[in-house]
Amino acid sequence: MDLRKLKTLIDLVAESDIAELEVTEGESKVRIVKSSAMPQNQVVMMQPQGAPAHFAPAAAPAAAPVAAAAPAVAAAAAEPSGHVVKSPMVGTFYRSSAPGSAPFVEVGATVKEGDTLCIIEAMKLLNEIDADKGGVITQILVENGQPVEFGQPLFVIG
Repeated sequence: MDLRKLKTLIDLVAESDIAELEVTEGESKVRIVKSSAMPQNQVVMMQPQGAPAHFAPAAAPAAAPVAAAAPAVAAAAAEPSGHVVKSPMVGTFYRSSAPGSAPFVEVGATVKEGDTLCIIEAMKLLNEIDADKGGVITQILVENGQPVEFGQPLFVIG
């Protein structure tokens, strides 16, 4: 990518309200992230094993808030009685297949093993999460559109 184009893109991001810009041109890929002194809401994604080492330093500062939130998740997981369905991946939790459509399950709904409970969007892929046990949904522990972590409790089946 041409250095002048790169400078123009950096100036564009600096002067606008855009926090992040990613441009792909042929095999070249450029990602410009605006840094600020003000902390922003961050979504932490887990690094796949064997990920390039140059991404690790950027993820390290964001990991501290997640570690602080972990005891709250552990305490919430200890309270529910019944079978807990946990997130198999990091992503965004959705209760229905499309905005405005009915949720897959509600509290009090009876489910069989293999019934779809929710969708987790990860890297633009929609992954259906199925019940691994039959029973009645006693609790839904995550709000629609909320980011979820690997192993985070989603539902309690009684």
